[in-house]
Amino acid sequence: MSIHHHPDDSTLLSYAAGTLREALSVAVAAHVAMCPTCRARVRTAEAAGGVMLEETGVAVIDSDALDRALARIETPAVAKLAEPAVRPHTSDIRVPAPLARLLDGGLDDIRWRWVAPGIHRHELPVTEGSGNLFMLRIASGKAVPEHGHSGTELTMILSGSYQDETGHYGPGDIADLDEDIEHQPVVDSDDACICLVATESPTRFKGLIVRLLQPYFRI
Repeated sequence: MSIHHHPDDSTLLSYAAGTLREALSVAVAAHVAMCPTCRARVRTAEAAGGVMLEETGVAVIDSDALDRALARIETPAVAKLAEPAVRPHTSDIRVPAPLARLLDGGLDDIRWRWVAPGIHRHELPVTEGSGNLFMLRIASGKAVPEHGHSGTELTMILSGSYQDETGHYGPGDIADLDEDIEHQPVVDSDDACICLVATESPTRFKGLIVRLLQPYFRI
């Protein structure tokens, strides 16, 4: 599997520090479980955090302290510690372990709820107030209505692929977007695109009809 899109450095640092909201943390964990590069980066960030605590006595990410901490860490040694987690509950290789814990089976066993023609959604449980976490299944050739974000949105591809203004995304890739980005993903794979989506706050759709229907469809 070739993974081309990863979380921003700031997102990975927050994940390693345990300060991400629950929904966002699940999405990052799912990507990290599939991406050896990001597993090593997270281990490095975790080790850097420990060194920074030794130096400063406080858990504040300061750029100078972080540079000093990273300089003291041997990255190859850290990478050796970054072994993939065991995948529980399912034999579906498309489902990373952090997501498998929230599903009863594989992608083919999900009970989808119709949202719009060619678009289905499956809600995932998270603690109230910790963001929104759900899965989308979008049919080949279909597009998600153009939208922006009121905060961070993480979208990780599990199956299929899509393209938008920010690039092309396939299995394992994650789009790390903020409130400055507006986009319209279009599925370009022969089969449906199934993705895991985590948001800090409701999506901002541009179309009037979609905005009016948003509370009903919970999109």
